[in-house]
Amino acid sequence: MNEKLPSIVIVGRPNVGKSTLFNRLTGTRRSIVTDEPGITRDRIYGNAAWNGRPFEIVDTGGLLPDDRAAMPREIFKQAQTAIEGATSLVLVVDGRSGVTPLDSELARRMRRTGKPFVVAVNKVDTMRQEDLAAQFYEIGAEIFPLSAEHGLGVDALLDALTREFPSVAEGEQTASEKTEVQVAIIGRPNVGKSTLLNQLAGAERSIVAAEPGTTRDVVDTLVLREGKSYRFVDTAGIRRKGKTNLFAEKLGVIMARKHLERADVALLVADASAGISAGDATIAGYAEQSGRSVIVVMNKWDLAIQKARQAATDALKDRRESAEKSRGRSGPKRQITTDPARLAAEYEVLVRERFKFLPYAPILFVSALTGEHVDNLYDLIDRVAEAGRRRISTGELNRWLAGVDLGRGTSPTAHRVKIYYVTQSAVSPPTFILFTNQRKRLHFSFERFLENRMRAEFDFFGTPIRFIQRVRELGRGGRQRPPQKRRRAD
Repeated sequence: MNEKLPSIVIVGRPNVGKSTLFNRLTGTRRSIVTDEPGITRDRIYGNAAWNGRPFEIVDTGGLLPDDRAAMPREIFKQAQTAIEGATSLVLVVDGRSGVTPLDSELARRMRRTGKPFVVAVNKVDTMRQEDLAAQFYEIGAEIFPLSAEHGLGVDALLDALTREFPSVAEGEQTASEKTEVQVAIIGRPNVGKSTLLNQLAGAERSIVAAEPGTTRDVVDTLVLREGKSYRFVDTAGIRRKGKTNLFAEKLGVIMARKHLERADVALLVADASAGISAGDATIAGYAEQSGRSVIVVMNKWDLAIQKARQAATDALKDRRESAEKSRGRSGPKRQITTDPARLAAEYEVLVRERFKFLPYAPILFVSALTGEHVDNLYDLIDRVAEAGRRRISTGELNRWLAGVDLGRGTSPTAHRVKIYYVTQSAVSPPTFILFTNQRKRLHFSFERFLENRMRAEFDFFGTPIRFIQRVRELGRGGRQRPPQKRRRAD
């Protein structure tokens, strides 16, 4: 879908207001905006429309073409990739700073691409300051004085940029957007989230570096595969507040949790070579609270296997040395397994133990670096996304309820639980209203019993189930009201 839209790419040196302009054009707060230079690193995509003409907006990091440091070089590489697919370019400059040598150098580079480009002179906050734009005519491109923060002059810029774009009938693209599966990639810093996104997208969409906290903005990528649309959202690494220093990093964590709430599926990425940490468990708790369908992705499985084999080799060496020292017969030698399938089975038990509150989440062992088992994620995503959106009719639910022995889930010392009626009220996550004879909240063990029976019958694979309890009211004469009337009252 995004591939067919005209693409407007925003470029410029650091701290001239590119992200502010991106947020203004898309009507969102997708890009992080602070006074700290160099905040945007990856390519940030967004959709917008002007006068019935939809288009794609791409925000890029601040460009320093001659800087040979690793991060500026990667940012420039990401921007070049965006420019290659652009329909037109917007060079953003700071009207208060005047024409800098870097502005002139970037303008020359834009001209060499052969793409049409205009110059947006930002930070012209009032009509009286429009004269600040005059000095930029030496660049030799069309000039648009504007204020990205206040919206002044943005209309004229959009009129010029979208003049040749095709118009689309109202509602045409929104219908296709509904078919997308929104997938949020979450986890601690440096567990391989960006590498996984690049592997899933088949392209270098996110900057990958050994430095923790490389990703700050939310990076989303649309992938079309076998007629299906997947929008993968790579979020900033989430870590403890005490470990988060920069304001931009803190804001990135807040945005990561916000995008988790909007997703259909969460890929919870952990480092298999390092094991499950308390931070992983905390993030898993965020995923469970959000109500999203969850897939646990144990990344760096190739490194975990290497460590297991090394441990087996070291253990065998130790046994041989001990046998030589004792000069006697050693007991039966226990074979330490290095079979990947068996290791995965043993490791899964440990993961389940740490993520007790996610018993429904499937676990997949992958190597994002080599691509091993990554393609298997698509089948799991399809299945858990479908389960999260599944709606069961009221008649089917109550026929199922009639066949459930509720006494098996009730404690012998507790008051016998009766469920008169059940209906589904929402999806993502599937939520069910229970009309019972209990005024107190149902015991968690009973809810777990009911949830297990429901999963076995309706295959709510990988998605949480929520129950809302209602007490069935009494009618006149102490008789129970018909369930249909109670349903309409709610």
